[in-house]
Parts: sequence; structure tokens; C-alpha cells
Amino acid sequence: MPPPLTGALVGAVLIVLLVLYAVLGPYVSPCSPTDIDYRALSVPPGAGHWFGTNRIGQDVFAQTARGLRKSLLIGLFVALASTAFAALVGTCAGYFGGWTDRALTFVVDLFLVVPGFLVLVMVAPALRGAGWAAYAGAFAALGWMLTARAVRATALSLRERPYVTAARHMGVRPLRIVRRHILPHMASFLITHATIATAGAVISEAGLSYFGFGVQPPDVSLGTLIADSTEVALTYPWMFFFPTGMLLCFVLAVNLVGEALRRALDPSALRAEVAA
Repeated sequence: MPPPLTGALVGAVLIVLLVLYAVLGPYVSPCSPTDIDYRALSVPPGAGHWFGTNRIGQDVFAQTARGLRKSLLIGLFVALASTAFAALVGTCAGYFGGWTDRALTFVVDLFLVVPGFLVLVMVAPALRGAGWAAYAGAFAALGWMLTARAVRATALSLRERPYVTAARHMGVRPLRIVRRHILPHMASFLITHATIATAGAVISEAGLSYFGFGVQPPDVSLGTLIADSTEVALTYPWMFFFPTGMLLCFVLAVNLVGEALRRALDPSALRAEVAA
């Protein structure tokens, strides 16, 4: 089996297992994420608590599953929303050109100079209590610009293709041309970007929550779990190891799948491998 295919298979299996754990974990766990066992404070993994407990007696298995689910929800929403918006803005700018291109490019460049993490830190207090969707929306609003520029460059090239020119001269509506002739040719790039952007969004959310600006207690995400267990990583390693391991496994799995998709969907990359 070729190495890229092997990596994709490993990544896909890991993603499936992690999603199953995030969805089913709280239901198969002996304890709920909010239960507190005062007789089992900071106990290591065992029959009663599969991943052990934290310092206040909460089950680490259930807590990690709940945190992983929240991080995955945010990552998936951010990837889909930012990719869709970038495709819309980039395609319109590249295909229509003129003042539309200049206006949209100005907006993209304006957002590019905005320090995204600093803005998220500033708006985070206002989002407290608003739910995970508010944080996901903030991440998506600040993570689409580079993709939009890449889509614009591709649209500029595609609009000069003979079949696009022929459709335009035949009186086909611009939106129909974009939908049938422009976007399908960028599908491979957009799919690959959305895949990899999911991992980036999960890392960003974990980082923001780690510093206390993301998901707030009593809710949890992988970032909050890692932050709460950092001080005891050496004395009670299971508290730190399991949420950190889930984060690393997910990012690795998504990158493996994303790289395999890029190789499979990008003809130029495939030709380069064959030539080599």
C-alpha cells in the first residue's frame, strides 16, 4: 500500500474513533462529566474510573469526551463556515473583476492586517455565556482571508478558459457560470482546505481556552482541560495526558487525511510523484 494511502487510512480510522469517543463517551462512561466522587480525588485510571479522576473527583474519561466533542463542534463549524465564505468572496472577486474585485480585495487585505488572536481575546469577554457557536463564529470571521485570496487567483484563471468564455457569450447568467464552471474546478482545493482548517480551528480554540479566553466553566473543551491539568502534569499525569493526547491524535489524523486528499485531488502533485 502506497505511503500516502496508508497515512490516509490511519488518519481516517483515528478520526472515526475520536468522533465515536466524543459522541458516545459520556453515555458509556460509568460517570457523567459533572458527577463528583468525593471518595476518589485524583485517583489513577482503574475499573471505577477508566481515565482516573481530577483533583475534585470528576471522571477524566467523561470530561475528556465532553471536551473533545465541544472542540470538534467548533472546529467543524469554523472550517465549513470560513471555507464557504472564502469561496464566495474569492470567486466573486476573481470572476466579476472591476470594482467588485477592488472592493472585495480591499476588505480581504483589511482583515489580513488585523491581529486575529488579539481580537479574539478582546471580544471573548462579550461572548461569555453565548455558547460555543459564538466562539466558532468569531474564529470563522477571522480565518477566511488567505483562502479567499487563493480562490480569487484561481477564479481569475478559470474565467479566461474557453468553456467559460463560450458560456458567457451564449448569455448564460454569471451565477450559473460560477456554480457550474468555476466552483467545481476549485472543489479539490476547497475540500482539502476545509479538512486542514478543522485541525487549525481546534488548535486555535484549545489555545484560546487554555489562556482563559475561550470556553468557560462549567463547560469544558480540550483547552480548558489541558489548562486545568498543566500544573499537575508530572504528579498526576493522567489528567494531562488524556486531553493532550486526544488533541494531538486529532490534529495528526486530520493532517494525514488532508495531505492524502491533496495528493489525490491535485493532478499536478500526482504528476510530480509519477515523474519522480
